[in-house]
Amino acid sequence: MADVKSAANPSFLREEELRQGIELLYYGYRDFTAEPDAMLARYGFGRAHHRVIYFVGRHPQMSVSDLLGILRITKQSLSRVLGQLVRQGFIRQQPGSRDRRQRLLQLTEKGVELERQLSENQRQRIARAYREAGASAVDGFRKVIFGIISSEDDRKRFERPTAARGERPEGGSR
Repeated sequence: MADVKSAANPSFLREEELRQGIELLYYGYRDFTAEPDAMLARYGFGRAHHRVIYFVGRHPQMSVSDLLGILRITKQSLSRVLGQLVRQGFIRQQPGSRDRRQRLLQLTEKGVELERQLSENQRQRIARAYREAGASAVDGFRKVIFGIISSEDDRKRFERPTAARGERPEGGSR
């Protein structure tokens, strides 16, 4: 990445603009997670539970090791969170078909419903912001967020065809 100070310093790269960008991320994340946090608290869950539910819902039959790679948390932390979600009936684990040691994860009906509730407000917020900003701003936002992601493996996740990420075609149901 280019050194900000050595390049011509357009107005969007000035210190104040960069700090404002950081601040906007903090405020946006706070508001983006507020409603789901309140829902999770009713179950005694936290944001780690939300991330597990979200990614397992997004990628049914994902392995525990793939989930560890996405979340970048310790096995011990994931084990605690996953154990709770399995015991309370939100996630089902099953052995892999080729490797019985592999554990594949899937949301139960109860888990699907919780994921829907947790994500609904977030989807609405994103949709509203996208509508208000317009298509070129949406593309710019994606480029900025993509630029913040440091892992090449994580970047590659978004280069796959849409269907590989579990998205449904227009009008498809989940």
